[in-house]
Amino acid sequence: MTMKEASERYKIPVKILKEYEKWELCGAVKKVMGAWQYDDQDIERLSMIMTLHDMGFNNSEVESYMRLTLEGDHTEPERIAMLNRRRGKTLDEIHFKEKQIAHMDYLRHEMQKSKKK
Repeated sequence: MTMKEASERYKIPVKILKEYEKWELCGAVKKVMGAWQYDDQDIERLSMIMTLHDMGFNNSEVESYMRLTLEGDHTEPERIAMLNRRRGKTLDEIHFKEKQIAHMDYLRHEMQKSKKK
């Protein structure tokens, strides 16, 4: 499957496909007549890359995570640590947003209270 076909069929942004090729993480991707060809294993890896991006990993974190994955199961503790760090950052962001909402609700409440007087 070509880059265009993979992008269209699996809704993978071309930007991510180009990153994947640049990182040389692809095992079976081969150039045939000038076009990259992806197999099912590549699509699985690309799915993981998209998931990591969706979780908030930046490009270098995604590349590190994927390289660890390709090294094998012995890297699992390191990958879990990466996921735990991202989870902690996400929870911090959520708590910050909850505080913002609480402040907004307070101000709205105060404005509504002053209108009733």
